[in-house]
Amino acid sequence: MTEPGTLILIMAVAVLAPLLAYRVARWVPVPLVIFEIVLGIVVGPDVLGWAEQDQFIEGLSDLGLTMLIFLAGYEIDFAAVRGDTLRRSLGAWLVTLAVGLGIAFALSGGEVTRSFVIGTALTSTALGTVLPVLRDSGDLRGPFGTVVLTFGAVGEFGPIVAMALLLSGRDPGRSTVLLLAFAAVTAVAVRLALRPRPAWFSGVVAETLHSSGQFAVRYVMFVLAAMLGLAHVFGLDTLLGAFAAGVISRLVLVGAAPHSSGEVMGRIEAMGFGFLVPVFFVVTGIDFDLSALLDDGRPLALLPAFLLLFLLVRGGPLYWLAPPGWPRRDRAALALHGSTCLPLVVAITTIGLDDEVIGAGEAAALVGAAMLSVLVFPLLALRLRAPGRDRAPTQPASAEGGSETW
Repeated sequence: MTEPGTLILIMAVAVLAPLLAYRVARWVPVPLVIFEIVLGIVVGPDVLGWAEQDQFIEGLSDLGLTMLIFLAGYEIDFAAVRGDTLRRSLGAWLVTLAVGLGIAFALSGGEVTRSFVIGTALTSTALGTVLPVLRDSGDLRGPFGTVVLTFGAVGEFGPIVAMALLLSGRDPGRSTVLLLAFAAVTAVAVRLALRPRPAWFSGVVAETLHSSGQFAVRYVMFVLAAMLGLAHVFGLDTLLGAFAAGVISRLVLVGAAPHSSGEVMGRIEAMGFGFLVPVFFVVTGIDFDLSALLDDGRPLALLPAFLLLFLLVRGGPLYWLAPPGWPRRDRAALALHGSTCLPLVVAITTIGLDDEVIGAGEAAALVGAAMLSVLVFPLLALRLRAPGRDRAPTQPASAEGGSETW
């Protein structure tokens, strides 16, 4: 199919997917992304053969992944994700990384680069995929949602950092220096974002919000482009810049235009979830190598094994390092949400395929397991949470004299 025809087909799938999700929700709440990916597989080259990849579609898909990571970064409220909760989430991810790399090293027979690809893929959390589930279930703004966001943010940000250090193809020492330099520049940007904006800033945001000017939307897009460019200059993965841009944009908008920030981000989300993000997920389905998964028995056998590893390697540390006092149901729900992965697994396996480090079968098994994690884990978490949504306790006053909500 020609380039315009493929885009039309992708958008037709994007329109059909929420209709199917709405219908199926009467019986079981299947995440929308599953319909987008499965329909992408159906119209892709391995089934109907209607859609094919090209440079234009690939560029739109990359923008969709960038927007997904940006929105995940924007959701992080640093006023809530501090103290013991943040320390536990960092500890859980470091344990996950160590265990994941160890298991991958054993599975790959000691091949270091291949171990880095598989091990890093086992450590991620699809925060951008979990967010809509939490929002629709009413958990996003509660104590449970705050903890999931904190653990999920580290699970999203940590693998991006690991990709920069382990999968860049450069000397690890040089990669570390570049990463620290990027972190320093980002810290300066965050500090500037925290400074009070002049009075005219919020005025222009409010006055242009319902005009063709759209100052705030353009400002956010400028921040995103600037951070993507900065990551590129330092030779780092652009997803790192996208996540940082989300954090910075939230600090600027909430601090300078608190009354308009919600409406501004509603428009950014409409741009993302209405166009770019669905393109990414549908193209993920189109690119999924179904034949590599089915032609050989080994990849198909690896799929459930990887799914179990996602749960054990990522979910296990989350279960044990959940806030003290949490009941088992909430710990298990946190582990299931945290084990949900997909976008970064796609990105990491793409790097592995491009570098010829892993085979098409292994990549298909990893991505297939990640797709199943999106289908299965959030549904199980919702069932665990349903009997008592607000059970998660609230942390008492901290030793520093403040208070922190979990």
